[in-house]
Amino acid sequence: MSRTALTPLAAATAAERRELADVLDSLTPAQWDAPSLCAGWSVREVAAHMSLGFRTSLAGFAAQLLRNRGNLHRMTDRAARRDAAAFTPHELAALLRENAHHPWKPPAGGPTAGLGHDVVHGLDITVALGHPRRVPEDRLRPLLDAVTPRGLRFFGADLTGVRLHADDLDWSYGSGAPVHGQAQDLLLVLFGRRLPAGRLHGGPEGSPVPPTLVA
Repeated sequence: MSRTALTPLAAATAAERRELADVLDSLTPAQWDAPSLCAGWSVREVAAHMSLGFRTSLAGFAAQLLRNRGNLHRMTDRAARRDAAAFTPHELAALLRENAHHPWKPPAGGPTAGLGHDVVHGLDITVALGHPRRVPEDRLRPLLDAVTPRGLRFFGADLTGVRLHADDLDWSYGSGAPVHGQAQDLLLVLFGRRLPAGRLHGGPEGSPVPPTLVA
């Protein structure tokens, strides 16, 4: 497919991968080994996981899943730890950049899920490190607009009694006590992440941020 024929989601995904590769290339050795927001994984392991789909065929993926008795979480965890040890930081960044236009998307997911995978894991890295990178609105908007109760359950996001409000664009979701933050931080909440203190705040009534949303 020529780049001029890319769909908006495919173009957004390619741009996100290239920009994340640039971020990865700028990190220090200590940052590569720092914890990410993806529970139990370092920055290095998140980066390794992000390239798994580029390096693994469907048959290979199925074989790895079978070896892990169908446990997807265990399979991806083992693969991330293995690949983080096998590739250098430079190689992990290059895998993202060189596969910017790769059509991979999560199993049973569409192009929006593919973009979401890269955006959220990129934020797992940058937010955890306090990096100033901001995800452009045209990449956040389709992900925020695609949220469903089923997706929240899949990612373990508990928004019981909470209504999320973005401070930097016109978007809200849920019902209950208002919780405010940048749109990219709220996206992390929707994907079940617990954020560093100070990134979310309650509404004008002074409602506290539920402890389930912060680390």
